[in-house]
Amino acid sequence: MNVFLVVLLVLAGVALLLMEMFLLPGFGIAGVSGFGCLLAAIVVAYVWIGRMAGYITLAACLVLSALAIWGFLRSNALDKMALDSKIDSHVEMAHNKLNKEDKENQNKSQNSKEE
Repeated sequence: MNVFLVVLLVLAGVALLLMEMFLLPGFGIAGVSGFGCLLAAIVVAYVWIGRMAGYITLAACLVLSALAIWGFLRSNALDKMALDSKIDSHVEMAHNKLNKEDKENQNKSQNSKEE
C-alpha cells in the first residue's frame, strides 16, 4: 500500500507540474500542489518504507520530472497550442506620411504651374 501511495503521489506531482508549466498561467495552485505531491512522496518513502526507498524516490522524482518536461517540449502538443500566424500589415510612421503628403503637394503645385 505504501509503495502504491508513493507511485501515485509521484505521478500526480509530475502531472500537476506539467499542467502548471504548459497549460495554466502563473505560479498557482497546480504548481504548489505538484511540488507538494513530490515532496510528500519523498517523505512517505523515507519514513514508511525506508532510507533506500527514499533515495530511489528522490531520484525517480528528479528523473521523471526532467523526462516529462523534455518529452512534452519535444512533442507536437506545443505546436498545437502556440499561435502560429504571420502578420503582413505594417504601420506607417507619421514622418513618412508627412513626407509623402509634402511630395504630393509639391507635385500638385508643379502640375498647376505647368497648366
